[in-house]
Amino acid sequence: MAWQQFSRGKHSKIDVSKFELNLENNLCELSNLLISGRWRPDIYKEFSVCDPKLRKIHKASVRDRVLYQAVYRILYQIFDPSFIFHSYSSRNSKGVYAGINSLEKYISKVSKNHTKPCCILKCDIRKFFDSIDHNILFNFISKKISDKNLLSLVKQIICSFEKTQNKGLSLGNVTSQLFSNIYLNALDQHVKHKLKVKNYVRYCDDFVLVSPSKIFLDVCLEKIKIFCKEELFLDIHPNKIVFRKALNGIDFLGYVMLPHRRVLRTKTKNRLLKKLTNLKMLFDDGLVKKEYVEQVVQSYLGLLSHCKGEEIIQQIERIFWD
Repeated sequence: MAWQQFSRGKHSKIDVSKFELNLENNLCELSNLLISGRWRPDIYKEFSVCDPKLRKIHKASVRDRVLYQAVYRILYQIFDPSFIFHSYSSRNSKGVYAGINSLEKYISKVSKNHTKPCCILKCDIRKFFDSIDHNILFNFISKKISDKNLLSLVKQIICSFEKTQNKGLSLGNVTSQLFSNIYLNALDQHVKHKLKVKNYVRYCDDFVLVSPSKIFLDVCLEKIKIFCKEELFLDIHPNKIVFRKALNGIDFLGYVMLPHRRVLRTKTKNRLLKKLTNLKMLFDDGLVKKEYVEQVVQSYLGLLSHCKGEEIIQQIERIFWD
């Protein structure tokens, strides 16, 4: 019966693992391995995605993903309350648009609604996930967790992947999202409490500081570089350090924030229009269904609903209806 639900005839190409067909038995087996201390992570499967730049993703086995999700839920409740409010990546009730809205509020506040000087510093950490040090990360976690069994399990998860010796996290693990926030929480606390930066927003390894004084931001940048290098073994990407005046706008998380309006990043707009043009050609050739086209278009309209996108919407309409 189970196989019939997955396969529709002898020519089906769907590969269904033993774990998927025997869920209860596999969960019991996983539980026994954990209780006896015999669990070891399976080998990752590597594949690439383009979002838009090429990234290598390492996917854990189904069994291990079930375990990682359970560990994530436990650790999230312990660590999330200790994070600063304006950390927006991979957190409940946060996200891209909450981060953008907060940055806009900071800019408006510092600039007195764009009537006073306002400087913005944006930084990016070079090869962040590949550079996360296993020992430093585990030390942060062990400060809040005393259970030896849980710590042992967490250490195995951390060490299950490395880009270089004792460094790197898999982009495909749900735990990596939380581990990255735990790691950079040290930076957040340093910026907020040591450097006394009032206007600071971070989304994953992208972060922004807002101040009326560029000199203050210059000083903060040098201190942040030192802290990241000495305490976290991380480097600020030298080609992605951006100083901007608020009047000239700042590019953050795919949008450009200008005085009194927000627009889509030019590269994102061009990529969007190119994809939709290609999609229209596929539809005309009968290679994709109307329902799929509508879903894609609606997703892009949702993206544009968060900015001034009337002109782009008109361009989309011309692609499909001219």
